[in-house]
Amino acid sequence: MRTVEAIIDEKGVVHLSEPIGISGVRRALVTIFDDDQVIHPCVTAQLSEKALAEDWDKPEEDDAWTHLQQAQ
Repeated sequence: MRTVEAIIDEKGVVHLSEPIGISGVRRALVTIFDDDQVIHPCVTAQLSEKALAEDWDKPEEDDAWTHLQQAQ
């Protein structure tokens, strides 16, 4: 899975900013931004936080990371 920047023209045709090498048909997700809106990478992380929190807030997840929280 990878992310590639693109422009969608007024006819709805997608123009990728770089060539990609794929074989066969592939599915894709398209996020359409307002022209005047600049999306900082941190915003993407914040938008994902709620969905990821379901896994982050599990006791098993806390147990898996305890070795990093111990004082050296």
